[in-house]
Amino acid sequence: MKIVMQAAKEDAVLVYTLADPSMAFYAKKACKIWGVPSTDILGPITEAISSHLGVTPSGIPRGAPGRNSHLTEEYFQRIEAIEFTIKQDDGAVPENLHKADIVLTGVSRTGKTPLSTYLAHKGYKVANVPIVKGLVLPKTLFEVDPEKVFGLTINPVVLQTIRRARAKSLGFSEEVRSNYSEMDYVRQELEYAGRVFAQNPIWPVIEITGKAIEETAAVILRLYLDRKNKYSVPRISKRY
Repeated sequence: MKIVMQAAKEDAVLVYTLADPSMAFYAKKACKIWGVPSTDILGPITEAISSHLGVTPSGIPRGAPGRNSHLTEEYFQRIEAIEFTIKQDDGAVPENLHKADIVLTGVSRTGKTPLSTYLAHKGYKVANVPIVKGLVLPKTLFEVDPEKVFGLTINPVVLQTIRRARAKSLGFSEEVRSNYSEMDYVRQELEYAGRVFAQNPIWPVIEITGKAIEETAAVILRLYLDRKNKYSVPRISKRY
């Protein structure tokens, strides 16, 4: 009622999404009494779904008392991880790399963003840092715990194909295309990334060519959890 009165005082429109039909009814009635224009956004949608499915809505919001499926701590951790990962995309806010559970690095179009997002939905805070030939990498990348950093690499022919399609879709000029998707530049950038990886031998390097996001994520999580639990896994190479 206080909200309706405030809306009337400020000559505002009241928009509400009330899951409980009785509350929605009283909100509409109060708005009519006080002369407040109002819109029930959720009601018509709920009624349409209810009619289509032939079920009656409970009217109880998720997480409210009386529901079996409460919002868990795991749910909120996952939301926090997703928010963190979005803010850390593409090298943003490098001073926060130490807050990440996992740090991904590699040249452009090696799947860093979709992989970060996938891992974030599993509850991991992920930051990704692009490796660009000629640009200095943030020093914080080399200051964080190296056991949580993972390099990503890809076959140059596959990368060129992906970059050409990307450049065309974004309408890049011919000059920009030559510095982004031509084979000489692609190889040079991958070689530069390879030197960065070689200088940081603790970082595992994941070969993503032909791998689905889920496959790459599974490799990263296996290595991450093995290291976190201090398991010693013999390996022939640091490439996966």
